[in-house]
Parts: sequence; C-alpha cells; structure tokens
Amino acid sequence: MGVAQTAAITGAVGAVGIVLMAPVALSAIGFTSAGITAGSYAANMMSAAATANGGGVAAGSLVAILQSAGASGFTASANTVLASIGGALGTCVGAAVGWLSNIFQKRNEQKRREEAMGAVLFGIAAGALFLWSKR
Repeated sequence: MGVAQTAAITGAVGAVGIVLMAPVALSAIGFTSAGITAGSYAANMMSAAATANGGGVAAGSLVAILQSAGASGFTASANTVLASIGGALGTCVGAAVGWLSNIFQKRNEQKRREEAMGAVLFGIAAGALFLWSKR
C-alpha cells in the first residue's frame, strides 16, 4: 500500500472516528446531558471559570460551549469542523506511517539483496575452491 492510499484511509478513519468519539469524550470528562457531573474534570473547569469571572460562567466560554455540546450534542457545522480536524490529523498520521513503512521496506529489500549477493559470492568462492582442489 502506498503513502497516498495509507494517508487517505487513515484520513477517513480519523474523520469518522473523531465525530463518533467526541460525544463519548465529553461525557467521560463530565459534560453530560444531565449537566456537569460533580467531582469531574468538567466540574473543575466550571469552578475555575466561575472563579475567574467573579462567580458565574460567561456565555460563550469554553465551559459553556462544551456543556451545550454535552447536553444537546454537536451541531452539523460542529461535526463538519470535527471531521475536518480528524481527517487532517488522520491524513498526517497515515502519511507518516506510510513514509516510515517505505523506508523500512527499502532497508529490508537492500538487506535481502546484500544477503543474496553474499550467497552468490560464497557459491562462486566454494566452486573455485572445489575446482582448485581438483587440480
């Protein structure tokens, strides 16, 4: 499989994967449909945001946006942005993996050629030694 094909596949996987996993990740850190889970990372974020804003969480802040997404899910445009980010990251990872795979394949091919050449030279040397011993 070539670098471009690997990058395309991992880009698609990244795009789909991030759209599917983002709601799970939000819920795991405490942004749920029932609100912010007590004692969670989200609760710590909310506490810090409230302290910084004099007791309340500002509308449009990161905590407010994440809570909205946790409560009602992502909008179509948010899913598009997430898919774009996931696709870009997946493509970069796939290209890097494909590139490294090509390097290792070339090294393995070089090693096989060297081993084959060594076997040929050994055969020639053994044949010459045999013929020399028969004189």
